[in-house]
Amino acid sequence: MPANLDAPPAIQLNGATEPTTMNPQPSVQNFGEPARPAVPTRNDTTFSKFSTMSVPPEGSILTGKQEHYLKRELISQQTKYEIAELSSPTALRRFGAPFRSDAGEVAPEDSELPLLRYIFVNHVRNFPFLDKAKEKEFWQDKLQVFLESFASKDISSSEDRLEETKRRKLALKAEKLVELMMVSGIPTASGYEERIRFAEMEIVDRQADEKGLTMNTPSGHSINGWDVNVSGVRTTSVKRHLRYHTHAEYLIRVKHDGDKDIYIGRRYADFVQLHKRIRLELPGKVLAPLPRKNAKDGLLQSSVDDDDVSSISSGSTQGPPPPPEPESSGGGGLRSYIFGSGHKKNASQTSLGRRSPRASVDYSAYKAPRKLYREEQRVSLRAFLRSFLHNERIAQSSAMAEFLTRNPIEVNEEEMEDIQRREEMDKKRIEEQRQFYEVARKRAAELDIHMEKFRREIVEANGLSHLFQEIRVKNTIADLKPEYQKFAEWLRIEVAATIYHLFLAEDNSPELFAQAKRIHSLVPYGVLKNVIRIANPAAVMSGVLDLFLAQPFGARSLLQRIFGMAINDGVNSVQKTIDTLGSTRIKDDVLCDKIKAYVQADEGVKEAIRQEAACDNVDMVVTILRSEFFQPELSSQQVEKVFNAYVAWNNAVENVRSRRLSRTASSRSNVSTATNATGQVEKEMRSGAELFAHLKQYLKLCLRQRDKLMMLQIIEEPTTLQLFRDLFTIFYEPLVRVYKSANVYNSITDFAMFADDTIKTIEACQRQEVSADPNQTVQAFIDLCARHEGNFYKFVHEVHKHDNGLFDQLMGWLEGILDFLRHGPGSGGRLDMNALFQGGMDSNLIDKDKAIREINSLIKWQMARKKWHSDKTRQKMASGGDDPDPLMGGIVGFKSSDFGLNAIDLQDLELDDDGSDSTDSEDMDDTDIADPIEAERKSRARAAEKLRRKAGEPKKPPIVELYKLSDGFNSMLRNVLAS
Repeated sequence: MPANLDAPPAIQLNGATEPTTMNPQPSVQNFGEPARPAVPTRNDTTFSKFSTMSVPPEGSILTGKQEHYLKRELISQQTKYEIAELSSPTALRRFGAPFRSDAGEVAPEDSELPLLRYIFVNHVRNFPFLDKAKEKEFWQDKLQVFLESFASKDISSSEDRLEETKRRKLALKAEKLVELMMVSGIPTASGYEERIRFAEMEIVDRQADEKGLTMNTPSGHSINGWDVNVSGVRTTSVKRHLRYHTHAEYLIRVKHDGDKDIYIGRRYADFVQLHKRIRLELPGKVLAPLPRKNAKDGLLQSSVDDDDVSSISSGSTQGPPPPPEPESSGGGGLRSYIFGSGHKKNASQTSLGRRSPRASVDYSAYKAPRKLYREEQRVSLRAFLRSFLHNERIAQSSAMAEFLTRNPIEVNEEEMEDIQRREEMDKKRIEEQRQFYEVARKRAAELDIHMEKFRREIVEANGLSHLFQEIRVKNTIADLKPEYQKFAEWLRIEVAATIYHLFLAEDNSPELFAQAKRIHSLVPYGVLKNVIRIANPAAVMSGVLDLFLAQPFGARSLLQRIFGMAINDGVNSVQKTIDTLGSTRIKDDVLCDKIKAYVQADEGVKEAIRQEAACDNVDMVVTILRSEFFQPELSSQQVEKVFNAYVAWNNAVENVRSRRLSRTASSRSNVSTATNATGQVEKEMRSGAELFAHLKQYLKLCLRQRDKLMMLQIIEEPTTLQLFRDLFTIFYEPLVRVYKSANVYNSITDFAMFADDTIKTIEACQRQEVSADPNQTVQAFIDLCARHEGNFYKFVHEVHKHDNGLFDQLMGWLEGILDFLRHGPGSGGRLDMNALFQGGMDSNLIDKDKAIREINSLIKWQMARKKWHSDKTRQKMASGGDDPDPLMGGIVGFKSSDFGLNAIDLQDLELDDDGSDSTDSEDMDDTDIADPIEAERKSRARAAEKLRRKAGEPKKPPIVELYKLSDGFNSMLRNVLAS
């Protein structure tokens, strides 16, 4: 096969040369496992980076892939250990400088937490604000004391709560980020390190926001089994007292799970009732607000030639020239009273006033536009209804089912014509959206060549510092380098498209625009400007801090009293629930005392109980109650009672029929039972299940009460207040000094002008036929951004000019992280994985065959995992369940590799995040207490759903042999990171 003479140059990443060609190599099975037949000796060390099977380079034991995934597995294991150790009260004492240690100074080579120590010393301690903090006064006497105090309180863990706490979720996220940073940043010594490479990923060209367009389509968009569209509006008359009142009734087309279409009629009040019913049926669920009433009508412009693009707006359209519009007051209200129009300047005419000439139209054939009654309200209610249906629980609720199926109607000919006209309007609106995105995309594409040059400059060493130095020196955008000016032009298009998308393109845009106008009209910009201009924010905040943190004669401060009062209210509320549960539901002081004894026990005892429960595969409550660690001991009758209750509870949760016993006991005992004996058994089972459920609740409530009391102790400690004051001083005062010296108050007026101009532009687009010409619409919003980009640049320039080097320090700090990701530690240290592996073999620490097999099993597992994730992602995108990509295809074409992050490593982080469940709640609401069995069933359903989402995901193979290399690897890791 002839060599490819036009092959692209090799890529330099972390000091390793990565060839970009496909060099054919002999096929070798099992990644070079020694048990296989020997492979002919190679004359060079170039091997296929894209093949899944390759041979080690000459002089090496491991292939590039084997090196990488061995390194990754050992770094992952060390990261898990270090993150878990942070919860230990003695962790910081083993950390090293700047923290205090009982054994004196801990050398970097001796730190038990080398990864976290490196990140702290190089990327936390030298953060521009924290670099001024004193070692003893801040790091040791305040932060270390506070963190050790918090760790010593033994706040309940996920295992105690029987659910995933927020701290646990944060720890998992931190673990993955540290692992990603270290795997990407620390190179191997051979220079041949490589990762699994998928077959070329499908690249989607930048295009219109297809998901957004699909969301607004009149039909064919099924959401959780429901295909709904608010299709039309009719008027109904209702007689009240002496006369008839006219109301708008919205005609909704409904199709459920492949059934035939039906139409229903609902008034606005029915939507209000739906909102209330769902709130009652799903208590605690955060619901989107109902759109406000909107009486605006729409106009559909008809044309003789159907191929002409008609205009859609909420006011008048361009047929005959529209009447002159009165000058907008810019919002009025309180703002107009405070400063009138003093903050406004005569903005240049918008592009709306310089309309490009339209094609010649025969106005003799002009048809008057059709009025569409309550069109904006129809569109906003459709967006509201579809957003509700996107939540599976709401879509399956009885309130939603009744709302969408009760009292179907037959539409008459006139109503069907109205539905068709509105469907035509929807289609034209979507087509205009598509055209807008296409025009904006083409304009952005014209900038691509300049953006590539800009990207290269930023990616280079100190690229961010050069950019901000340019902003510091040049007074206007016109003075910037050409590539920076092109970036500003690209940014202008991005902002214009975002404003259009938010306030014009979507079904809920009228509601969002109305809210923005109301907020803008209420903000007293003049007063705000003068307050910032005259007052000294640093002095004001210092006085406020003195007021809240002062401790007269050693008494508690005001802030402590406020927090203490809030926490005490929570403690008292929990105590009342505990007392009620113990006296009216459990009715056994011995059982309650055993649970309280566990909650107050030392952490070592709790850990032993948790391990015993896991080993015996029983519930924590059972293990606690039968344990001899806590007094008093249970009698044989009580032990039998607890075990029977545990069995009944499991049966009630897992069995649908038993689950319903708690609500329909008396009726079922009369109807469903054949004999009195059967009825008695069911009654005992129900009683036992409820008892065990209440015991579990009792444990959770006691743990929660103890956590609140521990937090109260932390707040009462004087170190907490001192740390709060120091953190405020460190972060707040430098920023205030910058804002004061840069005259930031002038930007308040500039923002008010931008908001006024934006409102005028959007209103003009709504009432004129701007949307008939997509170029015109694009230009209107781009011109809006162009009129105000100078003021924004002036703000950034002034802040950067008077920052006293603060932003230079920030950029230097950020570039320090990027430099580590691109090139590794500053000392140039590398991990010699071949030497590590050879050393393990020479000392008989590992078996070579077993170790190679384990590495290869990790590689195969990662490949299978990526394939599974890729298939799952495609299915999700095909069903419309994936979030759309940014309109313009990301941040000017930057790639993760530009910043030293390998795309495959980022994908691995995404794979690990897939399993996280953000819907779990730590809090127990009233419904959980009223029906604990149902609450447990829902909890198990969430867990089952979590498992379902991960169904088919390949399981990680067991690793034993490789972990024997951990000590040697960690020693090598400390030496690499020590400098």
